[in-house]
Amino acid sequence: MANSVTVACIQMTSGPEIEANLDAAARLIFEAAKEGAEFIATPENTDFIAETPSMALKTAMDTDTHPGIPFFSSLAKKLSVTLLIGSMKIKVSETKMANRSFLFSPTGLLVATYDKIHLFDVDLSTGESHRESNEVEPGDKAVVANTDFGKLGLSVCYDLRFSYLYRAMAQREANILAVPAAFTVPTGKAHWETLLRARAIETGSFVIAPAQVGTHAGGRKTYGHTMMIAPSGEVLEENKSDQPGIIMRKLDMLDSIRSRTAIPSLKHDREFGFYN
Repeated sequence: MANSVTVACIQMTSGPEIEANLDAAARLIFEAAKEGAEFIATPENTDFIAETPSMALKTAMDTDTHPGIPFFSSLAKKLSVTLLIGSMKIKVSETKMANRSFLFSPTGLLVATYDKIHLFDVDLSTGESHRESNEVEPGDKAVVANTDFGKLGLSVCYDLRFSYLYRAMAQREANILAVPAAFTVPTGKAHWETLLRARAIETGSFVIAPAQVGTHAGGRKTYGHTMMIAPSGEVLEENKSDQPGIIMRKLDMLDSIRSRTAIPSLKHDREFGFYN
């Protein structure tokens, strides 16, 4: 395992057209690789954000026909980088799609996929309502993938609110936790940074969080604020703009080991009951 890795997180404003979004992602990935990034991560819904959930289901493609899979595989190989595509929508039946992450090695090999487990079914105080489960089939398997720089725990967006998932991945030695997202503006302002920092502190892990930003098809707005968090909970990098872009940082992987050695809470689970 390498002692350090230069990580780049991509911030995007995905639209409804897959090809246009692939090209937009590729431009930022090329730029990050040119600047020395070895591991590059993109946000949730890298492939597209449709005007409505029903239109998303009509646009989604299966693994055999989705152009993003060979496109990003080829790009990872061409640039010799580890590439995490935060998520693309993969049709799994006539009525459902998966919200799926794809991890490619520097040789272009697809080494891991992860289907979002926790789906965003909420009614916000602003009147905004979401029912992701209407069109998305939830995953049922957590993923910790081996990379050249350590073990990477995969998650997507709303997963962030379920701390047990990240604790379980950290206990399987994940020292970087990825949280590609498309957070709404109200929940982003209220909780995004706090939750990311909490997940880092609780697990002694680096947290990388590439995000969607701005106004999308149908008027949906996302919060942005792509971040990298240290195992201590310190915000290392943040994109505070409302535009697509890149943040980059060289991470010392030994910081995760030092954090977990100093406060070994991952080893201190105890069984308990409740008083009646």
